Amino acid sequence: MGSKTLLYILKRIGLAILTVWVVITITFFVMRIVPGGPFMGEKAISEAATKALEAKYGMDKPLFQQYITYLRDVVFHLDFGPSLKQRGREVIDIITDGMKTSAKLGIIAAFAAAFVGIILGAIAALRRNRLIDKVIMVVTTACVSMPSFIMGSLLLIVFAISFKILPANGSTPQGLILPIVTLALYPMAYITRLTRSSMLDVLGQDYIRTAKAKGVSGPKIIFGHALKNSLIPVITYFGPMLAYIITGSLVVEKIFAVPGIGRAFINSITNRDYPLIMGTTIVLAALIVTMNLVTDILYKVVDPRITLE
Repeated sequence: MGSKTLLYILKRIGLAILTVWVVITITFFVMRIVPGGPFMGEKAISEAATKALEAKYGMDKPLFQQYITYLRDVVFHLDFGPSLKQRGREVIDIITDGMKTSAKLGIIAAFAAAFVGIILGAIAALRRNRLIDKVIMVVTTACVSMPSFIMGSLLLIVFAISFKILPANGSTPQGLILPIVTLALYPMAYITRLTRSSMLDVLGQDYIRTAKAKGVSGPKIIFGHALKNSLIPVITYFGPMLAYIITGSLVVEKIFAVPGIGRAFINSITNRDYPLIMGTTIVLAALIVTMNLVTDILYKVVDPRITLE
């Protein structure tokens, strides 16, 4: 590893840490600026009881002191504090339980989207302007243009309500099929179009024509040169895509009643559970930043011709 590459990696890590710190800071102070408080929903709670609860959770201290304490606990102990609404539970435990389901959904959906998208993109590129190419482009355009909550609702109505093929509740393994399909459709369509465009560009390069002139077999040209080199944009897109699928599953998890991090995040906002809002926001932001960091570093691994600055 060269000194320039090492310097670039250290610079990107520093930028990632700075980004997460900015997210923590903004989220913390926005939570305190919003009118109201986490105990306003309590039934017939007196002012004395409110002050007692604030003292119990350290919310009676000066704002900056609360911020420093919170930052120290998160950075050095990964402690997001207790949930204000789910009494007796720590925020980190709630997030961990939710991430088990959300991560499973995201990983399966991401790899399914990549696998199907690459195959369809390659077929579309090799059959350019033919019927199958046009059909693939029409379908992928529809998937890209349709929001996930509409697609999820449509799949729910068709497969769970009308035909009763799959359960509508995502709390069972079989019930996770529809959420996975919903999450995978948009990235699958995007990867299909990305692969097609990249492969058409590669097929027009001089070294492909040279390989054909030398008598290299068609499959070797396609799989050994064209497809391999056309996957660079897909690989660089995959990392952020995985993070965005997991963090973007909030609405989908709510539609299918999936017990993931998305449902916990939405419930925390509804209940004004400050520690849980903070914890989920930080974890999801850190996930996106980390995947972007890994992708940036992998640029050099995937294509040694790329110069890192």
